[in-house]
Amino acid sequence: MSRTVPRDALNLSLAVTSLMKGVVYRDSAEATWQHVVGLAAQVSDYVATLGLSVVIDEAEGYAFLRSRGDDELAEAGIPRLVARHQLPLHTSLLLAVLRKRLAEHDTTDAGSRLVLTGDDLRELLAPFFPATTNEARTVDQTDTAVRRVAELGFLRRMPGQDGEYEVRRVIKAYVDAQWLADFDTHLAEYAAIAGEETR
Repeated sequence: MSRTVPRDALNLSLAVTSLMKGVVYRDSAEATWQHVVGLAAQVSDYVATLGLSVVIDEAEGYAFLRSRGDDELAEAGIPRLVARHQLPLHTSLLLAVLRKRLAEHDTTDAGSRLVLTGDDLRELLAPFFPATTNEARTVDQTDTAVRRVAELGFLRRMPGQDGEYEVRRVIKAYVDAQWLADFDTHLAEYAAIAGEETR
């Protein structure tokens, strides 16, 4: 178990640079987490000068940086630090179904980790491929989406467990409750787009 970092030993540079690299999780980087949480106000002030805001969810145990809205950036005269990129269709679909699966998991087994196998992930995306699609192509596109979602930090390959992934709870901050409430509508839109793209 990690020792508590004394207040006078907290390091702002460590907190900010760790967040710049990606999501900081309490369970996998407890010492860094203490620097981020202990210096939350200073981190917030520092990254604000870069047009960013810090999101810290102590209940779920994660923290990350988010770009401010375009209007806010324009008003402050700050260019966007991180360019926006549209995600490929099947990556977006996988994020959507993983968020819904996590919500369902939390209603029946709250507090525990949601771990899925590669086969589970392929099953989640299967409905979005036409029955006529080549099976090898389906597997390839699904595996590509899984890799991309893992690179984005929403899935973590379980150490020592071949082909098993933990769904990271930070996904809740990206796919919010309102989006989830409109889930069926979004999925219908995605399904229609998927059908167009595979013709």
